[in-house]
Amino acid sequence: MFPLVAQQALVRRRGKVLVGPVDLTLAGEGTTIVIGPNGAGKTTLLKMLHGIVRMNGGTLDWACPKAEAQRRQAFVFQAPVMMRRSVVDNIAYPLQLIGTPRKEARARAAEWATRINLGDALDRQATLLSGGERQKLALARALIREPDVLFLDEPCASLDGRATREIEEILQCAAAEGTRLIMSTHNMGQAQRLADEVIFVLQGRVHEFSKAHNFFAGPETNQGRAFLRGDIVE
Repeated sequence: MFPLVAQQALVRRRGKVLVGPVDLTLAGEGTTIVIGPNGAGKTTLLKMLHGIVRMNGGTLDWACPKAEAQRRQAFVFQAPVMMRRSVVDNIAYPLQLIGTPRKEARARAAEWATRINLGDALDRQATLLSGGERQKLALARALIREPDVLFLDEPCASLDGRATREIEEILQCAAAEGTRLIMSTHNMGQAQRLADEVIFVLQGRVHEFSKAHNFFAGPETNQGRAFLRGDIVE
């Protein structure tokens, strides 16, 4: 389904440009990390690429029909919604939506729950989970359908070190198994651990886009260098 090509893609709300115009081509391998200051447009960029916000200009093209592209991708939000169901039924839900028999869906969900260290919580109400447990459940729920690409909006925000490490391990396994990751983060250590390439967003524009090792060795712009130093960038 790759490459994904955005040309002059633009999102505007109430007369204000939130993202764009963006010209960007993403290939089909690796992990892309989106970074930038708060309010830079990272979340809107991810939602635009995923297709869940309406564009006000430009084009967004996958190397396959749009409907097929939508079926083959998933999105994990910073604050995932837990259905008022058990852990196993939350994870199984995406499979049941596509017609997988309930018994098979629950069996696969139980395997995923074990994989994310929630195997002893299958019947627990998902709404009672901790923040880290909810995020792991959200990842399992997204990955159980084996998407070609997974968008993630700061999945480790507000999590402690242990939960962050567990999330990163799940993501690294997913990437190793062929899922394309496109993820925002405010954690530069995490970005350096996970990224194959970096998109630096500033004021709704893609300010830099390069291989991760090149960006972290020395950004091309003054704003990029200031951001890595921890300076305030506007």
